[in-house]
Amino acid sequence: MLIADVYCQNANYEFSDTWMSNISILKKCRQFALVKKGESRKGPYFSLEVLNNNNPKGLSRIGFTVTKRQGCAVVRNRIRRRLKEVVRLCSKDILKPGHDYVIVAKRDTLLVPFKELCTHFVERVRYNKRLYRSGKIFSRET
Repeated sequence: MLIADVYCQNANYEFSDTWMSNISILKKCRQFALVKKGESRKGPYFSLEVLNNNNPKGLSRIGFTVTKRQGCAVVRNRIRRRLKEVVRLCSKDILKPGHDYVIVAKRDTLLVPFKELCTHFVERVRYNKRLYRSGKIFSRET
């Protein structure tokens, strides 16, 4: 049994070996700059930037940003590998076609348990600002 299978079973997400069939990777600086103009969904372990590229039949595209502030190359690559695994395990049927996503990592990504990281990823992707502001999902008690 692979380690990814164990994570998947613990996090209650379906394991998918064909995750690249519905996702493309952002690689060019111009693509990242366009996504930055979209909506930003901040979280404790990473921020998710989302842009609808008005192509409903197109693939979802995802990019990863880990800055030098996070540490040396070894640490940055560990963070990036961890985030890629989260996307691979948890992205099935939640990434909208024709949308671009950029995950901007924070240092705490290495310290948090993997299951919690998966949960936060799903929450950030499904986050709807209008529902949160209207109080249907989240209400602050004063």
